[in-house]
Amino acid sequence: MKIVYSDRYHLDIGAHVFPTLKYPRVRATLLDRGVVGPRDFVEPEPASWEDLALVHTADYLEKLRHGSLSIEEIAQMEIPWSPQIVEGFRLMAGGTMLAGRLALDDASGNGTRRWTVVVHIGGGFHHAHRNHGEGFCMFNDVAVAIRHLKADGRISRAAIVDCDVHHGNGTAAIFTGERSVFTFSIHQLHNYPALKPAGSMDIALDDWAGDEEYLTELREALPRVFASRPDIVFYLAGADPYSGDQLGGLGLTREGLRTRDRLVLEAARDRGVPVAVTFAGGYARHVEDTIAIHAATVEQARAVLDGA
Repeated sequence: MKIVYSDRYHLDIGAHVFPTLKYPRVRATLLDRGVVGPRDFVEPEPASWEDLALVHTADYLEKLRHGSLSIEEIAQMEIPWSPQIVEGFRLMAGGTMLAGRLALDDASGNGTRRWTVVVHIGGGFHHAHRNHGEGFCMFNDVAVAIRHLKADGRISRAAIVDCDVHHGNGTAAIFTGERSVFTFSIHQLHNYPALKPAGSMDIALDDWAGDEEYLTELREALPRVFASRPDIVFYLAGADPYSGDQLGGLGLTREGLRTRDRLVLEAARDRGVPVAVTFAGGYARHVEDTIAIHAATVEQARAVLDGA
């Protein structure tokens, strides 16, 4: 199983609730547990500015390139600006693009069609809009990856299964009216963002909904996602529905999150739809919990791929 990752994902954004150190820590955990080996990791290249322009406006990209964002725009993005941070987020956008390409390549390799999943230890920045960043999200990497694959003629249709605790507002807004992209978000109702534009299907859960309610809703929703006949699924496997998350308000256990991952991955496998996984959010009070949840997502991907 291929894992897209770069050490350069560990960004210096100062004292912040978003722990970019989780990325190298997840990699180390997976190696320590023998889930994957060093040769399974693939280093991405940064997304080109031309690829980013498939989603984001020229004005917004120019501000990011030259550091001319206003104080209000930086506050809305909730992460600082620096050339290194911009390059780090460009790199993660390139990582999601690479994960999508690899998933499609592996699914059709050697002249045969087989199911595959590629995990990106990064990405899932679903609050970024066409013309601004929001909520720790600078570029909407999943949207960029989908537009890139469509422009290259690799896919005609895509689906997004967004299981972050927060609604994927940027993604929903970007793909409004684009019927070839099915956007599904299952999230906490009374949480960020305040404005939640409608996606193709949204499930808003009450505060502290737990494993049983969450998993029941997800099971019932997945057939509709796959009825859209996607050529690829991008799965945002947020760690923040966890009951111990600082920015979440749902009540999922770590075992419940494992079951969530398996439900999504098995639904894709059973229909032969390749999957690119991104990590999205995770802000547990104890960072070790976030790392363990993300590592468990990779373990589930490995198990489903191996038929376990």
